[in-house]
Amino acid sequence: MKHFKKISDLHQAMDIKPPEHPLFSTAYGEGDKCTSKSTLEFSSEFYIIGFKKLKSGSMLYGKTKYHHERGSMLFIKPHQKVIFKNVELQEHGFLIVIHEDFLQGTALYNEIKKYSYFDYEVNEALCLSPAEENIIWNLYFSIEKEYNNNTDELSKAIIVSHLDAMLKYAQRFYKRQFINRTELNGSTFTKFNALLAANFEERKIKNIGLPTVSLMAEKLNISPRYLTDLLKQETGKTALELIHLFLMGEAKNLLIQGELNISEISHLLGFENTTYFSRLFKKEVGSTPNEFKVNRLN
Repeated sequence: MKHFKKISDLHQAMDIKPPEHPLFSTAYGEGDKCTSKSTLEFSSEFYIIGFKKLKSGSMLYGKTKYHHERGSMLFIKPHQKVIFKNVELQEHGFLIVIHEDFLQGTALYNEIKKYSYFDYEVNEALCLSPAEENIIWNLYFSIEKEYNNNTDELSKAIIVSHLDAMLKYAQRFYKRQFINRTELNGSTFTKFNALLAANFEERKIKNIGLPTVSLMAEKLNISPRYLTDLLKQETGKTALELIHLFLMGEAKNLLIQGELNISEISHLLGFENTTYFSRLFKKEVGSTPNEFKVNRLN
């Protein structure tokens, strides 16, 4: 697998004309102008933002393939493994390539790391409506114009400003996608809780440890970050917070039943030690397991 440290090397590998700037580039293509009849497997030092409609071939990052015919935005972070295989575009697309060093000294250097969609998998790409697509294309052409025509002391600030707007719009559009997904596929929270309940029943007969965000995401066939953002949209709480709430709910029920001591309850729930269980219980419930049990019995 190749690892690209220079944007010019990535352009050469993708058969794109050399970049105008060593740390930043844009590439626009119509159909076969952005076609790669081969396999390119790589990682890089760059953030890559892309808009593509695939006619054929596939893209892979994370664990899953992307072959969607609708226009979708892809967000790839530095050091992430990417595979383009026999890619042929339908209509048009663009790539924006940003070296980490290009953002140094700007607010976006830290801000871009907060956008969790850079940790999504390829099947969780952002599918745009026609109106959303128009907004993104307008921003892209503003970036491209500045990149090609205005190399002065303000160019970088203007490009970064447009990039910041594009990322913020992507965040807004993802929230819309979360809502649409819930309407089409049902509540992720309902499915998530059902998995937690099944996991708890399995722990009664197997020593399988605490449920994790990664495990729940795998069972739902989505990435951990996408799961957390979906649940945050639906409930206002992260996946980990919901796991803790579920476990403490089961703990309270077991304490009230009074058949098991605190150590046994801790083990049944999957905790490796009682101290961590008691600390988490107090944080979530407001009292220690002993205090809770005594208060409910009195």
